[in-house]
Amino acid sequence: MAKILYGVHGTNHGHAIRALTIARRFSHHEFLFVSQDAGAAILKWEFPMVALPGLETVFRRHRVAIAATIGANLRPLIQARNIRRQILDLMDRFRPDLAITDFEAFIPWVCRSVGLPCLSLDHQHVITCCSHPVPVRRLPQYFLARLLIQALYNRADEFGIISFYRPPLRGHLPARLLPPLLRDTVLARRPREGDHVLAYQRSRSLPEFLDFLRRIPRPVVVYGAHEDRREGNLTFKPHSEEGFLDDLASCSYVIAGGGHTLMSEALFYGKPILAFPFRGDFEQYLNAFYLARLGYGAYAEDFRAGAGLLKSFESGLEHYRRAVGQGSFCGNEAVFTLVEEFIGGGGQSA
Repeated sequence: MAKILYGVHGTNHGHAIRALTIARRFSHHEFLFVSQDAGAAILKWEFPMVALPGLETVFRRHRVAIAATIGANLRPLIQARNIRRQILDLMDRFRPDLAITDFEAFIPWVCRSVGLPCLSLDHQHVITCCSHPVPVRRLPQYFLARLLIQALYNRADEFGIISFYRPPLRGHLPARLLPPLLRDTVLARRPREGDHVLAYQRSRSLPEFLDFLRRIPRPVVVYGAHEDRREGNLTFKPHSEEGFLDDLASCSYVIAGGGHTLMSEALFYGKPILAFPFRGDFEQYLNAFYLARLGYGAYAEDFRAGAGLLKSFESGLEHYRRAVGQGSFCGNEAVFTLVEEFIGGGGQSA
């Protein structure tokens, strides 16, 4: 049995869901998680978890709030030495054999300083470890995202990059590109094609998004607003993993942001996606860019795109479904093999 220290980025749910899937699969090993905010709230119910400050991205009104993000990250960066000391104290008590990080910044730094093997397992490193044919106007944002990830998150020994698209690796890091990792509750459901649209939006007060949904000539099930009510063609539902996955598996198509976890789950169920990536978030833009490039759906950056966008998207549904049907969106065994090799090799995969 190995003792594994696991750092998890606390913004959004996707990182913690991925980490839970790994820990449940390798439950014969002992895990100690480090996270904060949403990540800590999910992980603490099943595994030992220590809350420590971490880096985060602040979103407001469907965009990255740059000033708020800088402000939120100043404190942990200023306190970086103290946070690393706390991690060293955890290591002294827990005595881990190795570490895994899902886009957590501080644990890989400490692992590098003490010689503890560390595996990075996330989606975000697709930005730094792969080459992308992004439009020229996106190059400044692309280079900035690469620079930030390289500066803050690049201290692991190996990199497992989970992605529904497969751009060429750049070859400068020990990296492996893997299909999406799906939770067991997703795999347990069989998809079917219903008439409703599933919409997910984290912002509770975004009237332009709701105005867009009202134009859809179908029933729309809306998650993310934490409401339970009906309004015209819109049915708002409160958070429920079981209910959400039931509605996802049975919808006609999905409208959401550019988050990789939801995109991967929707594509696994064969659902086309109309994406509205958060403005200023290059990773979400990149996911939406490849979504359209591969023919799995379309994206727009403004909810005011209106009826023309809806008509174009709905007229292409069969084309999108055929393209999605040719893809491969479950990489669980490949991911588990990488983790098993890393653990079995004492911190070095085959």
